[in-house]
Amino acid sequence: MHTGIKLLTLSGLLLSSVTCQALTLSSDSVTNDQSFRNQQIFNQWGCTGDNISPQLSWSDVPEGTRSFALTMYDPDAPTGSGWWHWLVINLPADSRSLPAGAGDLGKSDLPKGASMVTNDFGFKGYGGACPPPDAKPHQYHITLYALDTDKIELPGNATAALAGYNILQHVLAKSVLTAPTNAR
Repeated sequence: MHTGIKLLTLSGLLLSSVTCQALTLSSDSVTNDQSFRNQQIFNQWGCTGDNISPQLSWSDVPEGTRSFALTMYDPDAPTGSGWWHWLVINLPADSRSLPAGAGDLGKSDLPKGASMVTNDFGFKGYGGACPPPDAKPHQYHITLYALDTDKIELPGNATAALAGYNILQHVLAKSVLTAPTNAR
């Protein structure tokens, strides 16, 4: 009986050491738990920001990382399923940052091989925060995933949900910046 408990405890320790690897996401544009600046606010649907994706950088990359994925998601959107604002897949394992504005599909600021998935606004690129008028602050989660695969294969018309499903099958570690905002 005691041997079974020791094995269970040992396997729990081994599992936690595998799944709790460090990854640090930071930004010059977004401060964790502080509202977005006007630059990151959408510029349509009644919102009047600049719609510029934030500068992001990362460190403490776990061993075995073969690529990264990045998402920006609003779980508070009144849709029943949240709102995907930005999805980037196939960021190379040696990448450590994205400049402000990298979410503009018309620019070439993404590293070679990386691509964007269609967001819930209906285009491939960054769609900034834009909560409904008079809404309580929404919590925008910018999440960087370290992945155990070189590439996420998706069809050109992939949905954010399909991208999210494929990303979550390969996660080694993740780091989240949260920006609550009700700015329009």
